[in-house]
Amino acid sequence: MEGAVISETVVAHISQVAELLLLGYCFYRFISPFMENTVGAFWSGGAYVLTMLLLFYIMPVPTDYFAKYGIGVLAALGVMCRAERKNYRQKTFLALTFFTLHWLAIATTEILYDNIYRFAEQTDFMAKHLELWYALYLDMCIIYRVMEFVFLACEIGYILKTYVYKYADMTVRELLMMLIPSFMGWAGFAIMQHFRFFYIMQTEEFPGSYDMLALLYYIVAAAAVVVVISLYQNIKAKQEENLRSELLAAQIDSIRQHIGQVESLYQDIRSIKHDMANHIFTLERLYSGNNTGEAKAYGQELKAALSRGAGEIKSGNPVTDVILQGMKNAAEKKGIKFHSDFFYPGDAGINAFDVSVILNNALQNAMENTSENGKSHITVSSYRKNSAYMIEIRNSFSGILQWDARSGLPVTTKEKTDGHGYGLSNIRRMAEKYFGDIDISLEDGEFRLSIMLMTG
Repeated sequence: MEGAVISETVVAHISQVAELLLLGYCFYRFISPFMENTVGAFWSGGAYVLTMLLLFYIMPVPTDYFAKYGIGVLAALGVMCRAERKNYRQKTFLALTFFTLHWLAIATTEILYDNIYRFAEQTDFMAKHLELWYALYLDMCIIYRVMEFVFLACEIGYILKTYVYKYADMTVRELLMMLIPSFMGWAGFAIMQHFRFFYIMQTEEFPGSYDMLALLYYIVAAAAVVVVISLYQNIKAKQEENLRSELLAAQIDSIRQHIGQVESLYQDIRSIKHDMANHIFTLERLYSGNNTGEAKAYGQELKAALSRGAGEIKSGNPVTDVILQGMKNAAEKKGIKFHSDFFYPGDAGINAFDVSVILNNALQNAMENTSENGKSHITVSSYRKNSAYMIEIRNSFSGILQWDARSGLPVTTKEKTDGHGYGLSNIRRMAEKYFGDIDISLEDGEFRLSIMLMTG
């Protein structure tokens, strides 16, 4: 009998250590999609396990399990913040949410475990086979840990699936709103556990009806945490879509302005064309009177007028002409060298409006992010190869890119307001419309954006 007691104690310790290892793994899996530093996420899970082993076995602390697991989560949170020093509010939310989900999983498992164990103990089979009591205890320990892990894994899996904007910053108000279900879960858990154990101690019975109510509460509390996260993500998605719509409306207004400029340009050209006969007559009279110098000066003025009216850039489409010319003028005012080898493929079946959206977004990004070191430059070019139409925009760049693992695009350093942060995603959407994509690279101090559009 003494050997059996010792064996049960050993099994209990093994079960406890297995739980800590599984929790460390779950914590790592929970936070890793939110962190670019995957090694830091791994060590955060490791810190959780090591802290718990320290508190339970190496330097036992005379406090309850709730406090010990809380210390473990705080230690893991500290490693998270140390490994990746940004978005601290989101990291706080993740750590506290994991703490809540873990305890709700434990509470749910405990009720099921107690009732299953009690049912097995009361069967005639166990009454006739006393030698199997130790095996029953061993099996129930395994069942307990499996159920706990399954509940926690399901909760984490659903959250990771619904939590789309994993790299988005979280405001203080959002953090408080998101933690309300967790606080309610903690409070409810503490109250119900207290009454459950108090009832058992007083009556030495298992409160069946009370267990059913408690089980329902724990399931609803866990669901509340998950549902609030899902609703929060839906709100974020709606905000993103509204901002994209506002940006698209602003781009349409910009295109309308460009179309107006094109109409004005062609009005000037028609005006010059209308007066061309008079200009030619004047030149003929000057040359016939041997006023060569005056004729030459008059010709130079006429040439300059034609150049101002038609613009320097000839891309093959009046809309892209105006966009490129406007960007060139704006760049030169800022001391940025602008060079264009762009041409519009009129026979490729690509809408000029779609190309204008690409050029507007790409060149505005280039203008905003070009390094100002005396060698600032922007180059835009295009070419066709078989059925692929390629657009390339290059600009001098001396910064460091941070990448969004979800979208594969650089993370904007500006707030996502007034259209900032959506330029590249809009360019990608236009490329995908023509079964293409974009590629971004940083080489030799240049930011290079390549856009591929399939022409059929």
